[in-house]
Amino acid sequence: MIRKPQNTVVRFLKKFNFLIFFFIFLLVGLVGAFFWWRWAVGPVDLTSAEVQIFVIKQGEGGKSAAQRLQEAGLINNAWAFRVLAYLLGLESQIQAGDFQLQPAWSARQIAEAFTHGTMDIWVTFPEGWRREQYARRLVANLENFAEEEFLTLTSHKEGYLFPDTYLFPKGASAEQAVAILEGNFAKKVPADWEKMAATQDLVLAQVLTLASLVEREVDQSQSKSIVAGILLKRWRAGWPLQVDATLQYAKASQACQSCGGDQFDWWPLVTAADKQLPSPYNTYQNSGLPPGPICNPGLDSLKAVVQSQETDYWFYLTDSRGQMHYAVTAEEHAANIARFLR
Repeated sequence: MIRKPQNTVVRFLKKFNFLIFFFIFLLVGLVGAFFWWRWAVGPVDLTSAEVQIFVIKQGEGGKSAAQRLQEAGLINNAWAFRVLAYLLGLESQIQAGDFQLQPAWSARQIAEAFTHGTMDIWVTFPEGWRREQYARRLVANLENFAEEEFLTLTSHKEGYLFPDTYLFPKGASAEQAVAILEGNFAKKVPADWEKMAATQDLVLAQVLTLASLVEREVDQSQSKSIVAGILLKRWRAGWPLQVDATLQYAKASQACQSCGGDQFDWWPLVTAADKQLPSPYNTYQNSGLPPGPICNPGLDSLKAVVQSQETDYWFYLTDSRGQMHYAVTAEEHAANIARFLR
């Protein structure tokens, strides 16, 4: 049998053609990827003069923020933005806050903007603070904040300044700050709470006052509804509420007619002599509710009032470890005082 000689030239040409095709394909792919990347991280609209306010939420992840940027028309591609931020080492430096951005900016400019120059400042107000404490924190964080104006504007808003973490413009006025606080209260304490209050034969102002007492008297969430039930029962029976926190409020208010600074103790210890303090907030001397809230209560305390727990108890106290002790009779309460407070 005679073998035909292999056509090595043909084989070489086939391999050569394949390699040429492969490199052309690779080159086209690389050129395409280059132009896609250039588009993905480039401006959405280089001719636009529009300015948008974009908020990076506290604790928000990069994936969520990038997706929202794309949906807002500020970047072309969320995935490319995240990759770019990672390659530039900016991902861990992105701040929460409000930012002024433009569709004419590249993805790099937007990523760099997030690392500095936020328009807003995060400010946290804990549950149970008085409005004066709010004012001092705003003075410490905002530029040229008018403390006295804030206190004037909030003179009848104790209890309505919802404790939360807020974004305030650096140069917010007292009026703007109050509007932000009131707006959040309206969101967190919706209108149907009036109906919930009505189930307890209360109006919202009474709920806020009772919740402010619960907030200052009780640390443990699971005990709040019990204490709220006791206070409601004493109030409806015409008993004095005998809440030490109201004495703290009255004592600090009288001591700080013209005080300033951050070191003032707005919740001082009370003594037996303080029970004779002349004040409408003295719930040892006066029956009924105090004239208004003594602080700004959180959601747990508000819920505790509208969902108060009925018990046989008429008395309660908190020991030095923060534990609650209840009593049905005055004798049992006196025994608890002797055992846990002396």
